[in-house]
Amino acid sequence: MEIHTDVVIVGCGVAGLYSALKLPRDMQIVIITKSDAQSSDSFLAQGGICVQRDEDDYDSYFEDTMRAGHYENRKESVDIMIRESRSVIDDLVKYGVRFEQENGEFAYTREGAHSRPRILFHEDITGKEITGTLLERVRELPNVTLYEYVSMTDIIEEDGVCKGILAEETEEKQAGRGYAKKDIWYRIYGDHIILATGGIGGKYQHSTNFPHLTGDAVEIAKNHGIRLENLDYVQIHPTTLYSEKPGRRFLISESVRGEGAVLYNDKKERFVDELLPRDVVTKAIRKQMEEEGTEHVWLSLAPIPKEKILKHFPNIYQHCLEEGYDVLKECIPVVPAQHYFMGGIWVDSDSRTSMDNLYAVGETSCNGVHGANRLASNSLLESLVFAGRAARKIMSEYKTCS
Repeated sequence: MEIHTDVVIVGCGVAGLYSALKLPRDMQIVIITKSDAQSSDSFLAQGGICVQRDEDDYDSYFEDTMRAGHYENRKESVDIMIRESRSVIDDLVKYGVRFEQENGEFAYTREGAHSRPRILFHEDITGKEITGTLLERVRELPNVTLYEYVSMTDIIEEDGVCKGILAEETEEKQAGRGYAKKDIWYRIYGDHIILATGGIGGKYQHSTNFPHLTGDAVEIAKNHGIRLENLDYVQIHPTTLYSEKPGRRFLISESVRGEGAVLYNDKKERFVDELLPRDVVTKAIRKQMEEEGTEHVWLSLAPIPKEKILKHFPNIYQHCLEEGYDVLKECIPVVPAQHYFMGGIWVDSDSRTSMDNLYAVGETSCNGVHGANRLASNSLLESLVFAGRAARKIMSEYKTCS
């Protein structure tokens, strides 16, 4: 099947969806996604999304991000993310995203390595609220065609310029249609290609990511000599619910510790400041597990009022209950697991890769915001800010050529 369009977007997490929403309505857009539209890691984000609260917050927000990233962050990108954060939040509210409020004003929570509360949230399913809302808005657009269960296999390169992508239907889609596996190929040509394929968790035994997220765009970029950066910068989340079952690990949001939850070793002794950056907390947990010969440590939500747990963390409460743990009455076992990829396809401040006509946004890109370790709840914001910038750059070139 051969398709010609203006813009091709590979992936439909927040970055891909927001790119589509910010592009002109007279541009034809094709979006493909490797699974169903709801199976992106953006839907899984629990804690929230950061925002610069006011002008006085800029310096501390900038320093918090730099310190968490071990000062290996690209300062220009951090500055862009912070300064554009409020306009992104305004956009999300306009699209229908609901954030927690108190007395008619935004309610803010805090997570590890933040010097003050600056995180907006919707219960403990902020990613689902944001991504689900954006997906609804995209499905309403007459200029967007979304293909689910279609996987990119390569890009189309001509004279060093990206002209489109090659893709194929997945086995799941073919099985749903009731026929045996056979090759069904797509050649999708576009003036601009945006890669928004997510992370690499599917390559790990223990990860919070969906298993189909296997770094496809990074591998393809490598094969075409496209510039990559910091491929060894992989973040491990310190607290996922310990389980002996196979499959994706359930994340226990850092917001839980931000609201007062504490970590215990097997002797029920605290052993770390729970609000330190994720890599530091992860290292402390692993040290305890090694010293005690245990498979996990313990997380206690006892310091958090019952009412706040049920209101702010209802999904975590319910999931733990289904796994046999009542967080209102007992500690839960937690263990570190692969969570986020800070490296990826190098991009500039407008999300352009080193190949003409090719952009990368979201977790598959590396714009330098996160440095060597991502600050909690910066991922949704970073994805949205730089997806918006990709759309604006494409739009400026589109108007120039019109």
